[in-house]
Amino acid sequence: MIAKELISDVVPAIRQDEDGLKALNWMEIFRVSHIPVIDNDNNFLGLISENEIYDFDLAEKPINSHELLLDKPFVYEKQHIYEIIELVSRLKLTIIPVLDKKNRYIGVITLHDLTHQFSELTAVNSLGSLFVLEISDSDYSLSQISQIIESNDAKVLSLYVSSVPNSTKIEITIKINVSDFSAVRQTLERYDYTIKAAYSQEDKVNDLLESRYDEFMFYMNI
Repeated sequence: MIAKELISDVVPAIRQDEDGLKALNWMEIFRVSHIPVIDNDNNFLGLISENEIYDFDLAEKPINSHELLLDKPFVYEKQHIYEIIELVSRLKLTIIPVLDKKNRYIGVITLHDLTHQFSELTAVNSLGSLFVLEISDSDYSLSQISQIIESNDAKVLSLYVSSVPNSTKIEITIKINVSDFSAVRQTLERYDYTIKAAYSQEDKVNDLLESRYDEFMFYMNI
């Protein structure tokens, strides 16, 4: 998934000769903290916030009536979703502008759309089983884990790796496409994998995925 596939078709940009009140109205309607500012040639000038509009008394004046040093975070249209998540998280943004290869503004990605796509990446809505392995980071072998799963006629739908605090261990959360986890479990245990948790009932699977989603949102720190 790349940036141009995530662009919102509803959140607009404001032109530099439009007033701050219009920007404030759009922020309220679309529940965002910033609005992109562009010129008449569709060049991206930066993001303007509610605080900047009030601080510089721009509510009833054109945005360009005051010389603003606007922040200019953006991603290019072919950047991967993981790069976008990292930037949005680090800068604590609710939208991120997208530029084409000629540095022209083509739209924005909203935090809402980004988190929705994250839920798709984790296969929240797919049926199956979910389990958590705890291993030493030096023992991690994705190829072996995948081979074990596939040898039992199952497939990996999503995989999430997280560090265990104050430890050299990691947790690997895996969702597979079969509801009966017993065969995969037996093979993993035969290879001395520690299964920290396992869920086959869909309600419990969704509970754990929601927990991982909450961890993601905490990481985003919005």
